[in-house]
Amino acid sequence: MSISRRDLALGLMGLASAEELAAAWQHAHDAAAGGTKLEYLSAADASEIEALVSQIIPSDDTPGAKEAGAVYFIDRALASWDRGQREVYRAGLADLQQRRRAAFPLSASIAGLASEQAVALLQGIETTPFFEALRTHTILGFSGPPSYGGNRGKVGWTHIGVEDKMIFEPPFGYYDAEGTR
Repeated sequence: MSISRRDLALGLMGLASAEELAAAWQHAHDAAAGGTKLEYLSAADASEIEALVSQIIPSDDTPGAKEAGAVYFIDRALASWDRGQREVYRAGLADLQQRRRAAFPLSASIAGLASEQAVALLQGIETTPFFEALRTHTILGFSGPPSYGGNRGKVGWTHIGVEDKMIFEPPFGYYDAEGTR
């Protein structure tokens, strides 16, 4: 028995339907194009989350989670099919802000931290439900099917080497030789 990418995505997200997952990816696409506003997150929370996802899948020689619009995917998830994670995000962000103030008292926000400082904060919460939810949402927002709006510009697929061939190419084999005789 083989598992499809659709089944894998649905398994990762629990009870989310394909339509709900597709809506989240579409929201990420629309938001990245400037056509959609945040539905659940405040602008300040979105900025903090974007700084965090940028550390989970960073931009270097290739685009990362920020360029893929992962924060908009997370916003849509929390506004629709993954509402159950709202409290995890609310409590997780509050805890992380407290940790930031303790570790970096001169800082004003997570988004204002240097990369090394943000990574240190994330390393301190790696075993929390918030980090698990954030990491899962970041990966889905980065590598979701572009037709649903995630993975803007196919940056996730390019990064992992997925060829975007949506045409059928029959397997060539012994029967091809028969037509040439």
